[in-house]
Amino acid sequence: MTDNTHAHSPVSADVMTEETDFGFRSVRKEEKKNLVRAVFDSVAGKYDVMNDIMSLGIHRVWKRIFVTELGPQPGLRLLDLAGGTGDITFGWLKGGGGPAIMTDINSSMLSVGRDRAINQGLVSDLSFCVVDAEAIPLRDMSVDRVSIAFGLRNCTDKMAVIREARRVLRPGGRFMCLEFSKVQVAALAPIYDAWSFKVLPAMGGMVAKDRESYQYLAESIRMFPDQETLASMFREAGLSHVRYQSLSGGIAAIHSGWRI
Repeated sequence: MTDNTHAHSPVSADVMTEETDFGFRSVRKEEKKNLVRAVFDSVAGKYDVMNDIMSLGIHRVWKRIFVTELGPQPGLRLLDLAGGTGDITFGWLKGGGGPAIMTDINSSMLSVGRDRAINQGLVSDLSFCVVDAEAIPLRDMSVDRVSIAFGLRNCTDKMAVIREARRVLRPGGRFMCLEFSKVQVAALAPIYDAWSFKVLPAMGGMVAKDRESYQYLAESIRMFPDQETLASMFREAGLSHVRYQSLSGGIAAIHSGWRI
């Protein structure tokens, strides 16, 4: 960019240089959503299989704990952000929860989830919507629970997501996030690093024919805020009674906060 152009358009130049993380790379903020969308377009068809491989099946246990913590009840309405292939939404409905809105920014992922819902006969109290979690198209105070599982780390503006979650919650409502976090057992860290950066990309190449996407997923986990940092972000967004629970030595964590 020439000095002359910069002189005449300082605002646009500042916006263009605003960057965020995409794995270990820095990219322009406006680029990240398309890059993330491309990753999940690529892995959608093999997403559930790869989740089992990536976590040795433990993600299913984490999700069961998460859904139990959500506390499904018939009179409560759930908004599931980054709902992917539907595990959290389906767990909520099968657990006796009220109407659910399953959303994802990626239509390929949402399509897989919709097909799974039809196959499981779970569509009567379920609606689907392509939604950017940073700008939720719901009115204020319209749902009782907001969930996001393994999706927040892929969002460009994580604070915007948390604030939006609080906005759409009714008073007494709860926002819960299940996400990979910071390993808290020192002996586990080198094993986990080797698994993440050597084994997973190789498996992604073999099973999903996409090594690069799984390299990004491993990197995105390392770039995500640790347990205490994310808890402070919940508080900054105005949520109350914020707490977290580390799972499997901190490989994952459940964060929650209430709108009072």
